[in-house]
Amino acid sequence: MQIFSTFEHSTYLELAITSLENVGVKKEHILAVPLINRVEERRLFDTLHRADGISLFDKGAAVGTAFSVIGASVGFVLEWGPIYWGLIGAVSGFIIGFIIDYIIFKVVHKRKREVKGKKSEVVLVVECPNELVEKVEEVLWEHLALGVAKVD
Repeated sequence: MQIFSTFEHSTYLELAITSLENVGVKKEHILAVPLINRVEERRLFDTLHRADGISLFDKGAAVGTAFSVIGASVGFVLEWGPIYWGLIGAVSGFIIGFIIDYIIFKVVHKRKREVKGKKSEVVLVVECPNELVEKVEEVLWEHLALGVAKVD
């Protein structure tokens, strides 16, 4: 019987391996494989199927709305009238807001995309006889495994 589990890279993993050896699982039947977590640069535009929660549209829409109101108000005394100046204000405000967001997310933060919360960093594979399966699972859960699965 093989038991798979995932752990964060911590002392709990080392304690789990030691406890498994104390239970009766031989060292040769324990395999710990470290994972490389995915880190990628943020994308500028979200798609329907993939969104990272960062939007470059929000600030542009807010600044565009403000500039369109100001442009329409000032447009009553200017030559082209309030409609044209409101549209000009909306477009220029949106572009300014977009550039502000772009500078904040690409230049100032330079953040990489990482998974938030607990990350599984190590996969632990234990091969044991059927008599020890319950005890091995109990030991893994006691030592804060993120997930456990059995395969016959």
